[in-house]
Amino acid sequence: MFARHWKWSLITLLLVLSQLTVAAPPTLETAVAKYRQLPQEQILNGEVEAANQATISAQTGGVVEAILFDVDDYVEKDALIIRLRDTEQKARLSQAEADLKAAQALLEEAKDAHARIVKIYKTKLVARSQMDEAEAARKTAKARYESARAGLRQAREQYGYTKIYAPYAGIVTARHVEVGETAQPGQALMTGLSLNRLRVNVDVPQSLIEAVRKSGKAQVLSAKKGAGSWVAEKLTVFPIADPATHTFKVRLDLPAGTAGLFPGMYVKVAFVVGSHRQLLIPAAAVVQRSEVAAVYVVTQDGQIMLRQIRPGREAADGMMAILAGLDEGERVALNPVAAGIQVKHENRK
Repeated sequence: MFARHWKWSLITLLLVLSQLTVAAPPTLETAVAKYRQLPQEQILNGEVEAANQATISAQTGGVVEAILFDVDDYVEKDALIIRLRDTEQKARLSQAEADLKAAQALLEEAKDAHARIVKIYKTKLVARSQMDEAEAARKTAKARYESARAGLRQAREQYGYTKIYAPYAGIVTARHVEVGETAQPGQALMTGLSLNRLRVNVDVPQSLIEAVRKSGKAQVLSAKKGAGSWVAEKLTVFPIADPATHTFKVRLDLPAGTAGLFPGMYVKVAFVVGSHRQLLIPAAAVVQRSEVAAVYVVTQDGQIMLRQIRPGREAADGMMAILAGLDEGERVALNPVAAGIQVKHENRK
């Protein structure tokens, strides 16, 4: 009894599958291969660098008391990164403050003495020489006061140099001192760079430099195929060629906050050097199998054929250039999976 029930279930399942297999597939959506005027590009090699990269040096002497960040650490702008021992600088600051107070007291005393002499001089009770001496004393006291103020500003500045802050947000790439080491003015302390502003340097042959300068347009392509592209905000052409290679250095500034690129990376740069007609189809219609690319071509009588093509680069609007394998006006299936299923269905008939 159980065997008979199982047999009828199997027959029912086969009938259902048979009906699914022979069911008519949905109508395929297609697109027409068309020519379009596109920018002509020349692709060259480039290298990414950070626009903001610097080595921070000591501006005063002192023992390194604390290093708050290390290599590969992210640092916010104006964050304290290194602290030097400030005993000597603090003592100089206290001395400068005391000198300013003393100079201010002498200036006030000289001003009062000068004011008294002026009043007495008007009554003709003192000689002109005494008046001149009071005036000279006042000027000398004022000069000492200004000198003391300058000394205080310098002492405050030197005291401030014992704390080193990050000039911009970025990543630490190198540390040049250790805790306990005595830093001297001018000594390198830490190197870092910012990933917020990136640029790319490219050596352009002199045969292309005029076209590059004229168009002023380029985009950076990732070395990994299909990993993305970034349009350059600005192109800077250096005015002097390298006498050894006869190439001009061109710098591409990328938009702020560009993600996916890092300093030192190798990239491709596509410079616009003119324009040309290019056959285009939607990139979604292309079937990629390893190194082989193909499309399903739909003929006027509804036949579907898989045809190998040689694709170019994908455009920003989702269209792909076809270098060989298609003619203008031919229709391609936009859904390669559905087209493949329909081909199998037709082959089974």
